Amino acid sequence: MEDQRPPLSWLDDFETWEPVLRLMLAGDTERAAARPARVAGRISQYGWSLAHRGSMPSTARARVEDIQRALARGRVQEVAFRAEVRPDGRTTLGLVWPSPVVEPAVGYPDLGVLVLVEGSLPEPWLRRPDPAPAAVPAASADPDLLERTLRERLPDAIGATGEEIAAAEARLGVTLSDELKALYRVARVDWRDDFEAADRVGDAVGCELGGLDDLYAIDAARRHLDWGHGAMRAVSTAPDAAVQGLAGSPGWIGFGSNGGDEFAVDLTPGPGGHFGQVILVDHEQSLGAELVADSLTDFVLGRLREERGGRRGNTLPAVAKVGSGFLETIETAAHRALEVLSIGDWDGAPFSLAPLAGLPRLRTIAASPGTLADPLEIAGFTGLEFLELGVREWRVLLDAGAVPPTLKAAAVKVRDQDHLPVAALANEILALWDRPRIAQTLIQGDLAPATTAR
Repeated sequence: MEDQRPPLSWLDDFETWEPVLRLMLAGDTERAAARPARVAGRISQYGWSLAHRGSMPSTARARVEDIQRALARGRVQEVAFRAEVRPDGRTTLGLVWPSPVVEPAVGYPDLGVLVLVEGSLPEPWLRRPDPAPAAVPAASADPDLLERTLRERLPDAIGATGEEIAAAEARLGVTLSDELKALYRVARVDWRDDFEAADRVGDAVGCELGGLDDLYAIDAARRHLDWGHGAMRAVSTAPDAAVQGLAGSPGWIGFGSNGGDEFAVDLTPGPGGHFGQVILVDHEQSLGAELVADSLTDFVLGRLREERGGRRGNTLPAVAKVGSGFLETIETAAHRALEVLSIGDWDGAPFSLAPLAGLPRLRTIAASPGTLADPLEIAGFTGLEFLELGVREWRVLLDAGAVPPTLKAAAVKVRDQDHLPVAALANEILALWDRPRIAQTLIQGDLAPATTAR
């Protein structure tokens, strides 16, 4: 059968993109006011991100699907694009191709986050649990009751031997709780394709139970790792929290699931928690977990927490946002515990970063274009690992040779006037770390203003 997918080179033709661009330009007022219109988006093999509201016309949808097929044929995951359309219809289209040094991220339609240090991770994903040597099991933890209950529910189950449990502990590098050992002494869970047996054990325990050999530590690698998200987060554990607000811990021993999220026995609880408590690690969250039950005994007996705790948002003083609708001065954000500063849209005078001088934990600054009075103040911060600035602010730092050498990742915040030169600017930043450059294809074409998508 003939392959109906268009070749990858087809994407270099302006006519390929015309229906997509017309779709995104439908109803624009910029060209009507004799100003250039600018659009940006992404199309991948499995989806797209296009600034368009409402249903997509059939012509544009068919073209997007053709582009997806071309990407699949060329084994390219996605292509990002940005176009500038002048009032007379003359158009410059820039295609940005995937790069091993760029992480696509929400909020960065045509570029993404530049990874400057290979294999680096945001600080919250490197945070280890605080020791909890005084943590003890909850009063409800009863390994004997737990074992009796499970044997009554699973009279034919085959349990694990002491040697097998010891081997699991050696593999994980932790000592399992007495309750978790009791569970596996009843049910080793080594079925192959016996789904009925799996259902029986799951009903008895209260979740889809994994086998003894499948026990694993829920570490940061299992959570969201992209820099654009992680650099803006901070680990936060309140003094009375039952669960530490981590991305993962060698003491979070995953033993089952609810079909999407993971249940774990917590061997490194928070200050207000218990050794061996059961927590739920939400696959849609990147930090922290919810306390489900004070003990595995409570979990199996259905005595679950009605008010769950352990998930806390990013709040002052570790994370601060300045700008319209948020804090109105840098001084109110300045605190020795500050890790992440974000400056959003602001109609007032640009901000000075001087009040932040000397803060020991500041690692992220993300400032919208035009919000900094003197971008060169950034050179005085010696602990930054992530920096997001507008094109003009980056230009000041690059021209002065003042880009902080401690950065592990960076991003360029784009406004409409900062258009196709963004990839070239990003390549200047990458060159400072001798990283591979971004490939961009520029295509010229014409979009008559009177024509709209059908």
